Amino acid sequence: MLARIYRPAKTAMQSGRGNTRKWVLEYEPEKPRETDPLMGWTSSGDMKQQIRLRFDTREEAIAYAERHGIPYRLQEANGTRVKPKSYADNFRWGRIGAWTH
Repeated sequence: MLARIYRPAKTAMQSGRGNTRKWVLEYEPEKPRETDPLMGWTSSGDMKQQIRLRFDTREEAIAYAERHGIPYRLQEANGTRVKPKSYADNFRWGRIGAWTH
């Protein structure tokens, strides 16, 4: 019943940083998923996989896990670098790269 505490990364389908600021506590799977032979759906008897708790800070998530006696593994968040961009740079006179239409 090991829990994982992490800050989710931005998905490839997002241009913004939605759902990446909060810390998440979720349980590691205890049993592997099973495939239904008739329909092909995947299922699991492990109900703790459905639990996902969100916290504002890492310390709140750790305090919750320790208060309830949940063993956890902390996964540090990778730093994000924001590269400043300007739309006007696409039309700059001395821009690097050929202008194509």
